[in-house]
Amino acid sequence: MDNKNKYDTSQLFNFARDSYLERTSRPIYAVVFLLPFIVFYELGTILINTDVLNQSQVRVVAFIWLQNLLAYLGFGSKFAWAAPAFAAVVILISQQLTSRKSWRLAFGDIWPMSVECVLLAVPLIVLSLLLNSSAQRRADVDEFVNGTVQSRYMLSADERVESAAQSVLYGKAMVYCRSAANYGLEGDATASGSVLKRKSLLADIVTGIGAGIYEELVFRLILISVLMILFQNTLGFKRKSSIIISVLLSAGLFSAHHHISVPLNWLEFSFRTVAGVYFAALFAIRGFGITAGTHAFYDIIATAINATFFQQ
Repeated sequence: MDNKNKYDTSQLFNFARDSYLERTSRPIYAVVFLLPFIVFYELGTILINTDVLNQSQVRVVAFIWLQNLLAYLGFGSKFAWAAPAFAAVVILISQQLTSRKSWRLAFGDIWPMSVECVLLAVPLIVLSLLLNSSAQRRADVDEFVNGTVQSRYMLSADERVESAAQSVLYGKAMVYCRSAANYGLEGDATASGSVLKRKSLLADIVTGIGAGIYEELVFRLILISVLMILFQNTLGFKRKSSIIISVLLSAGLFSAHHHISVPLNWLEFSFRTVAGVYFAALFAIRGFGITAGTHAFYDIIATAINATFFQQ
């Protein structure tokens, strides 16, 4: 087997051997890079023993699916909390073995990987803000046409800014993410409500990190691989057609699963479908580690922005 085939993977591009892009796309890098995220999520789900975290709607659905599947396969209840993390590591190690790529690690690559993930999350943050801003403007126009906010446009510039800010504060979060507030868990203005909000923020960060890992594990690493086998190997579709169909199906299912317990909002559904395609492209080009890290950092940044600018 020649070197070209030896380093050929399911990724769309094979980068120069031992370059930063090639090294950090290896599954072993994904294990090392994501391990702190996995530990943080696992400890968070244990230590944040609050009503907020125990709400099934706020938990990471993909994580629960993996728990249930592994419990069905025979993992005992004592190990149920750790079984999805164990499964993620086993799958990545297996992928590393089958890829026949080098096992060497350069720990100096970890920080650049973090920076890359943050930068790759920015386009989704910007898109979410633009979509919400557009939706807010349309809502304002509709409200004006219905004759309910004429007085707003009679206000001074400062008063219009304050009025617009209040419409955001009492409306939807301006950046789509997993938010306890989106499920009616934001609390009230009392001291106990403030404590609940702080706990909700931490719970959002924990679940956001979990979503980054386990949603990418289910909808990209597992689902796209299964769909590629189905369409390319079983049904005999061409590789390009199989990739397109697999990416679109995984993106649609990724978006739909967020609305299992939440009323369907077409704007949110469309955004998450676009995000699913974006993550699928990252997965095909940069591998699982960067994709899951980008998803996790997106959720962390979105949660921070919402808590800082768009919530009381």
